[in-house]
Amino acid sequence: MARLRLEGLRPRLLDPVNLTIAGGRLLFLSGPSGAGKSLLLRAVADLDPNDGDAFIGELARSGLSAPEWRRRVGLLPAESGWWQETVGAHFPAQPAAGDAKQPNDPGQTDLLGLLHQLGFAADVLGWTVSRLSTGERQRLALARLLAARPEALLLDEATANLDPMNRDRVEAVVKDYRERMAAAVLWVSHDPEQRARLSDRSLVIRDGQLVPEHDPAS
Repeated sequence: MARLRLEGLRPRLLDPVNLTIAGGRLLFLSGPSGAGKSLLLRAVADLDPNDGDAFIGELARSGLSAPEWRRRVGLLPAESGWWQETVGAHFPAQPAAGDAKQPNDPGQTDLLGLLHQLGFAADVLGWTVSRLSTGERQRLALARLLAARPEALLLDEATANLDPMNRDRVEAVVKDYRERMAAAVLWVSHDPEQRARLSDRSLVIRDGQLVPEHDPAS
């Protein structure tokens, strides 16, 4: 079980952030547009300049290479990037039809099961990226992130462009992953019903600070 801990982390627009999310727990973050929610996620992922440090378990971000940190702490941005022609080219190589599967190999079965949970059949791996709708890209970007098995998840509006059925699919997949993998999850969401339905804790950005969403004194 790996907790995610931020120690004096200071991205642009925010005061220093000290925050701990235990392994397997979910924390929602909300706030007005431009308050710095996405900037905080990018700072945790070490994609933008920032002060302070972050830890996954006892491992400090400052002690790891950027690729190794980002493998352990996976960011799902609001708009995902796609750089190959087909969907499958963005995922680990799958065994060819008829190939023997290795015992205890987490590859194809896990990936296809994950795709199924998100509403896709196996043939989606052969689709061209250009044919994907915005919602399909969003769900497949989550599958791509989880296929790398990060120890913590940073989710930026992971269900913003989805209809209720696919929103429920994504919520169920994230719940299953964080419980099964004991992954800490920091999730930016503008949906108050989603936050009330799923959250262990919910913070909001006010005047550059993270405060409890339902704190009557805030």
